Amino acid sequence: MKGFEYLEKELDELKEQGLFRPLTELESEQSSKVVIDGKEVIQLSSNNYLGLTTHPRMRRAAMEAIEKYGAGTGSVRTIAGTFTIHEAFEKKLAEFKHTEAALVFQSGFTANVGVISSILTDKDVVISDELNHASIIDGIRLTKAARRIYKHADMDDLKKALEETQDYRTRLVVTDGVFSMDGDIAPLPEIVELCEKYNALVMVDDAHASGVLGRNGRGSVDHFDLNGRVHIQVGTLSKAIGVLGGYVAGDRVLIDYLIHRARPFLFSTSHPPAVTEACSAAIDVLLEEPELIEKLWDNTRFFKKGLNDMGFDTGKSETPVTPVIVGEGSLAMKLSDRLLELGVFAQGIGYPTVPADKSRVRTIVTATHSREELQQALDAFEKAGKELGII
Repeated sequence: MKGFEYLEKELDELKEQGLFRPLTELESEQSSKVVIDGKEVIQLSSNNYLGLTTHPRMRRAAMEAIEKYGAGTGSVRTIAGTFTIHEAFEKKLAEFKHTEAALVFQSGFTANVGVISSILTDKDVVISDELNHASIIDGIRLTKAARRIYKHADMDDLKKALEETQDYRTRLVVTDGVFSMDGDIAPLPEIVELCEKYNALVMVDDAHASGVLGRNGRGSVDHFDLNGRVHIQVGTLSKAIGVLGGYVAGDRVLIDYLIHRARPFLFSTSHPPAVTEACSAAIDVLLEEPELIEKLWDNTRFFKKGLNDMGFDTGKSETPVTPVIVGEGSLAMKLSDRLLELGVFAQGIGYPTVPADKSRVRTIVTATHSREELQQALDAFEKAGKELGII
């Protein structure tokens, strides 16, 4: 049956550019090492910052939840799918984030889309950093609000956008807390000060900052001691938290409004009990085992220094997200493939995720990596980098 020839043509173009990539299957649990095609390799591509995907407390919480509540919930939250464990977790999450309330979504993506698309109208404007996550971009596309994009982390450009949009009812400034492809941290204190001066709302996506920055991993808002000055905090429960989902934390009025108007929340079945209780256990781990975050940062400093000492370009990274920027997309994929042959799984990233001339292998170290594993990974990068003429 014909009809998808135009898609086949685009896929052929990706193959010619060396950017077509089949999905990689893991044959083991997500840890510092994983099994791919029967071979154990060092994992440097997961978002499992603290190793919580396999933490015994979270495994136990998930299994106990299944025994007590079953495998699923059978309904959306607003009809019959809100269990006591959902409400209890959201209360715990709000306390952890130092906000009045919190609401859990099915993913970080739907949290961003749900917030932006529901709280703004054609009377409003959203002002977004040019390197914000795709879910923020799609949320903006779904709103009738006007939009302004400011240059990445450029406070002069943000100030200009705020000055030129003062006639709108509401101005919402949105930024990632940690930018997922470059690993740099948003200049949040300056953003908050500008928004307070120009009476604008601030929304921060802490997907890659939750569990990584701030006291006990509370995120970039806590990292900069800005609690109470950021209107909306969004994050994921699937990266450092180790399970699945997204959340919004903020004032009670915001959460109540989202319950009644955010379409991803209204029209999606609630999280299974195992997911909810494992996420709840993760907050307890963050509060009671801060040494995991300390180990994450020790490993980050060691690995980043090793790459930089060898001459790799790691951009402006300040966090465990450390890109190895090589230029052309095909070269990034060749580096990724050679690393896998040498026992390191580090995925190549190309256009349109990043600019075509800034293609890279993105690495993320975790708290579960041993120093020996990280040194093996550095040795593999050195060998592959020299073979490919990158260093």
